[in-house]
Amino acid sequence: MLETLVNIPFLKDLPQQQFDLLMPLLKSIAVSPQTMVFEQGDQAEYLYLISSGTVSIQYKPYDGPKITLTHLHAGDVFGWSSVVGGETYTSSAVSEDTVEVIRIRGTELQELCKEHYIAGCMILEKLAEVVSPRWKDAKDQVRNMLQNRLYDQT
Repeated sequence: MLETLVNIPFLKDLPQQQFDLLMPLLKSIAVSPQTMVFEQGDQAEYLYLISSGTVSIQYKPYDGPKITLTHLHAGDVFGWSSVVGGETYTSSAVSEDTVEVIRIRGTELQELCKEHYIAGCMILEKLAEVVSPRWKDAKDQVRNMLQNRLYDQT
C-alpha cells in the first residue's frame, strides 16, 4: 500500500510523524467497475482517496433525474461529508472502471485531529488543499469548516 500512498496529494509531503499517525487508520480496497461506492443518503462513514481509476459523483434532486456532477481521478478525494460532520452523503459515488481507493473512517480522522492538535491542523490543511480546487477560492472556507467541525466539538 505504501507505493500508492505517495502518489496521493493529500498524503504527499506530510511529515513522517503525521503520516505515521494516519497509517493505522488507512485501508486499501478495490472497487469493481460500475459499483456504487456509496449512495446519496447513506450514512457518511468514510473519506476516500483515489489511488487509481475514475469515480463519478452523482446527485439526484428530489424532482428530477440523477445527474453527474463530476468525474474524479487518481489523487482526488471524495466522501468528505464523513469528516465535516454530515450525517449522510449528499451525493452518490460510482466507480466507472476498476478503482483502487484508500479509505479512512471519518470519526477516526476526527479523533486523531483532536488528540494530536498540531498534526491534525497539518492534516486538515492538506485535506482542504485537495478538496478546494473543485470550488473557486474555497480552500480557506473548507479549512475553516473542517477545523470548526473538529475543534468546536470538544
